[in-house]
Amino acid sequence: MMSRQVFLCSLGSLYLSLLFIFLLMDVYARPANNSVLKEKAAEGKDENEILPPDHLNGVKMEMDGHLNKEFHQEVFLGKEMEEFEEDSEPRKNRKKLMVIFSKVDVNNDKKIGAKEMQRWIMEKTDEHFQEAVEENKMHFRAVDPDGDGHVSWDEYKIKFLASKGFNEKEIAEKIKNNEELKIDEETQEVLDNLKDRWYQADNPPPDLLLNEEEFLSFLHPEHSRGMLKFMVKEIIRDLDQDGDKKLTLSEFISLPVGTVENQQAQDIDDDWVKDRRKEFEEVIDANHDGIVTMEELEEYMDPMNEYNALNEAKQMIAVADENQNHHLELEEILKYSEYFTGSKLMDYARNVHEEF
Repeated sequence: MMSRQVFLCSLGSLYLSLLFIFLLMDVYARPANNSVLKEKAAEGKDENEILPPDHLNGVKMEMDGHLNKEFHQEVFLGKEMEEFEEDSEPRKNRKKLMVIFSKVDVNNDKKIGAKEMQRWIMEKTDEHFQEAVEENKMHFRAVDPDGDGHVSWDEYKIKFLASKGFNEKEIAEKIKNNEELKIDEETQEVLDNLKDRWYQADNPPPDLLLNEEEFLSFLHPEHSRGMLKFMVKEIIRDLDQDGDKKLTLSEFISLPVGTVENQQAQDIDDDWVKDRRKEFEEVIDANHDGIVTMEELEEYMDPMNEYNALNEAKQMIAVADENQNHHLELEEILKYSEYFTGSKLMDYARNVHEEF
């Protein structure tokens, strides 16, 4: 008969063995490098991301008419935006911000003027443009499996429905035989809107086939003047309540943002209305007549409009220009870092002197 001591020792050995096995399983199951996992996830997402995105980097308004809350960071940081994360070390972010300051300050006078900021905004916006072009190449390959350089609406429709969980072979067969597709109402509505956009992106002479450049306009209307007009029409259609194809202030600020259930939600709604009112009155309504026309909204939405970039530069300077000299010093940008980078840097004054 096994003694109590031997029994306990056996249990202990068994426990250690099981613990060792679980640890091994955990080590092999856990990815060795989180960044690799993120890259793979991003790759998988990109392969299936054939739906025009609501959010366009460097554009002041989303496709659904909401204001782009990250616009200032996008046109100040460009591709470096991802480096300024909330959990990043403040000291490292300060150094990055100091490097950016020196790049914007092209005349090396230790301050940034409106023209310097305008040049920088245009440069960062162009970075987003180039990034969209590169991503489009990958997306185009996903919907052009035969590699003939053209995609028909039916080819895109098959890939789109497959990304929504439909059986690709079954859908392709039904479309080939002109059979009815059993699609839910919401998906059908999205398809109808996409078809309108598809035809708009089909440059003259229309052939109902999109090449890579036309597909870029389909996914990113900011790259095409014609598609930019179409996007503006869609936004005005969604916000225009009386059908006059213009926007009043009340129409612009009445876009529903959700049901107000408590005081916190009410505060969020109030801030949302305040932001939209300010943008409407001070920026979009160029002639300040209380009405925003399609032309005014189109100019506002155009990310490569130099006048808009200069206007934006002046606004960004005004936010942090504490000494009212119409320029930004490094200390001012560091103090208002959250506005420019989304990252709040503490003890900016002491640290900047230390690092200089």
